[in-house]
Amino acid sequence: MTGGRTRGWWDEYRDHLPVALVDLAELEHHAVELRVCLVIHIPALLQTTDHARALFREVAPPLLPYEVEHRLSHRIKRQGVLHGDQAVRYTALIHEAALRMGFGGRDIVRAQLQHLMDIGERDNITTRVIPFGSGFPGTGQSIDYLSGHVSQLDTVQLDTHHGCEFLDAQSQLTKYRSVLDRMETAALTPVASRDLIHRLARQL
Repeated sequence: MTGGRTRGWWDEYRDHLPVALVDLAELEHHAVELRVCLVIHIPALLQTTDHARALFREVAPPLLPYEVEHRLSHRIKRQGVLHGDQAVRYTALIHEAALRMGFGGRDIVRAQLQHLMDIGERDNITTRVIPFGSGFPGTGQSIDYLSGHVSQLDTVQLDTHHGCEFLDAQSQLTKYRSVLDRMETAALTPVASRDLIHRLARQL
């Protein structure tokens, strides 16, 4: 997707983070559209700093404090693709379970839910919730679909227990486009999704 590789902000992390995380940041930088679906976690590009820090403190085996901060700063810098004149189009499909997980405690969860409502108002960002009871056309695995300038440059990133996995075979890309399309069918509209997030925030 990147063609001739040029150095970017992500390169400063190559000595500090797993190479797959650095490569993911580079792919996101060059993508023209991002579609993600998560069941347990809030999408990384939509996480608040406090929420992300709480997640990194739950990693097994435990990260050292400086490792947490490296991963945190890397994640926040990744979010830059959603802002500015060249902001990427971003669609996040979030299962209701992820909204209820409670990472970091009540105050952090409430702030995270408010952030989802706020950032979902941006023109380039669409946030939709897959509610309990609607069925789920997938395995529960987190999916990031990164679209290039042409479909042959698309990449799918999957989260696994052993780290990030990247797929780019056309048959795999076709499969995951279909999975995401079906997930969108199961999701609430953006307005109904915002209403659900607002109700959950008020219950805290």
